[in-house]
Amino acid sequence: MWPQQFDYQRADSVESALAAIGDNGKFIAGGHSLLPAMKLRLSTPDQLVDISRIDALRGITNGNGNLSIGGAATHAEIAASAAVGAACPALAQACGMVGDQAVRNFGTLGGNIAHADPASDPPTALVACGATIHIQGVDGSRSVSAQDFFVDLFETDLQDGELITSISLPDCSDCQCAYVKLPHPASRYAIVGVAVCLKMDGDTCAQADVAVGGATVKAVKCAGAAAALVGSSLDDAALSAAAAALSDDIGDWLTGDVAYPEAYRSAMAGVFLKRAISAASG
Repeated sequence: MWPQQFDYQRADSVESALAAIGDNGKFIAGGHSLLPAMKLRLSTPDQLVDISRIDALRGITNGNGNLSIGGAATHAEIAASAAVGAACPALAQACGMVGDQAVRNFGTLGGNIAHADPASDPPTALVACGATIHIQGVDGSRSVSAQDFFVDLFETDLQDGELITSISLPDCSDCQCAYVKLPHPASRYAIVGVAVCLKMDGDTCAQADVAVGGATVKAVKCAGAAAALVGSSLDDAALSAAAAALSDDIGDWLTGDVAYPEAYRSAMAGVFLKRAISAASG
């Protein structure tokens, strides 16, 4: 099916993009989610504003204990970035698992999280690592934590006419971070994805952050699992307790289908939590 008729405009600045978007417009960069939706008439914008060549949205910087990634930075750029790999390896790993190489070369982090596909990889890493989403609209700018940005299935806090300008994360180079997933054998989307960020004090876990995606309708931060890890040496008993707590953390958000029902995804979330901790610990 063909999309309905629309106008196209390429913006050269954030300000010009916001001025051009109109009441029924959409921003486009990689277009991997928007264009298929338009072909199916699930999305019917009358104006597309191309933001892919706005330099202000492309940079990746790490300074003053803060990693900043432009909304139009591609998955491939993030996965290959030494700054991201040092400051937040879980995000570099997640972006490196998105789609195939062609998708990673053109798909952007801002577009990915704006679409909020529950089976996508980056949202889970962003929630676990305490990211902040920076948003700009015609009325000004605002910032939202990743945990609050993802609201429900394909639903975010992003309002009409707003643009994700950047994503910032605390420098986690003193932590042990990892993202792992159980990929669907055909699509490579996450049936279950788990990200962890651990701060160790010798052999003791002093701080833990855990998030789950794929198995849930949105990326979910798992406070119970994190609490079970803190104060432990990450021994088998602690990992089993964390996996059990994880089941309660995600219970209200679970999703499933005929091939991979909720009970299976919940069980696999505990398995992949243990694998994420093992990967983070090296």
